[in-house]
Order: sequence, then structure tokens, then C-alpha cells
Amino acid sequence: MNNMKYYIALYLLAINVIAFAVYGIDKLKAKHNRWRTPESTLILLAAFGGSVGAFVAMRLFRHKTKHPKFNICIPMFIIIHVAITAYLILR
Repeated sequence: MNNMKYYIALYLLAINVIAFAVYGIDKLKAKHNRWRTPESTLILLAAFGGSVGAFVAMRLFRHKTKHPKFNICIPMFIIIHVAITAYLILR
């Protein structure tokens, strides 16, 4: 079980760093009128565990903060991920 906790923590760290980076890169691309990351990709990164990284990037880079889809989904994903992670770690 300890190995599972380690792998869960490693996965969450990696996916959150990736989500943070992708949101930041997308903001840079938006500023320079370049090809953008699809919104579905940004949402999926958050849904697959990168919700905290996505949330921090949204606030830090002021990116996607005016989109209701992001303002509802990202905090909802955080709540779900915290509940699932707590269950997996504490059981």
C-alpha cells in the first residue's frame, strides 16, 4: 500500500506541474497570437488530476478566468480530487 501512496503522490505532482505549464504556455501563445491549446485539452488536464496546477495557473497568469466553464469545473475537480486522494491515502 505504501508503494501505491508513493505512485499516487508522484502522479499528482507530475500532472499538476504539466497542467500548470500548459496553462502558462497557452497564456503566452494567446499574448502573441499563436496557435492555442484547445480548451478541451486544458479541461482534461485538470480532470485527470491537474486541477490544483490548473487553478494556480489560472490565478497567477490570469488565464481563462472569465470563462464560466473553467470557473466551475476547475474548483469542482479540486474537490473531487481531494476527496478521492484522501480516500485512497487514508484507507
